[in-house]
Amino acid sequence: MLNFAHKHCLRLGLALSIVPFCTTARADNTNHFISNGGTALFLAAGVGLPLIQDGSKGTAHSLRALDSLIVSVGLSEGLKQVTRVRRPDSDERDAFPSGHTTAAFAVATMQAQFHPSEAAFWYAGAAAIGYSRVQLRQHHWTDVFAGAALGFGTARMELSSHRGLLLYPFITDNGGIGVLYTAKF
Repeated sequence: MLNFAHKHCLRLGLALSIVPFCTTARADNTNHFISNGGTALFLAAGVGLPLIQDGSKGTAHSLRALDSLIVSVGLSEGLKQVTRVRRPDSDERDAFPSGHTTAAFAVATMQAQFHPSEAAFWYAGAAAIGYSRVQLRQHHWTDVFAGAALGFGTARMELSSHRGLLLYPFITDNGGIGVLYTAKF
């Protein structure tokens, strides 16, 4: 039986995955929602839900999802400065890779690892976010695919690291939180 948090998480993922197939004038408004508030809700759910649903490992799972999110977005922003790819809708040169897609796939990959039965919903939601960025002419498909690969790859690095990439001082081996202090004499 799914608890309250699971039900709402699955509904959000399902809603984000179905919406891009709308063909009416509402699709544009829907893409705006997915690309803005929907992305914020998706990321907040991906970082916050473990606190509610993962019991004793909830804090560590939230910190690890946050760690993956921070590192992937940092890498995305750095790549934008190096590549200087022009956006389809303006002269701004910060399109590659898609930061929204990077963040969404980083969170989706972490949640898919923590909750394999929900993986399809998380990845569908992340794909819907990427799709919305193309439909709104904020990015080209190459920007979105690169963002998805960067987010996925960063999350996989996070998961392969014993205690995280950036927030490792706060992630303990037993699933709690703490601060590591070492000194050499």
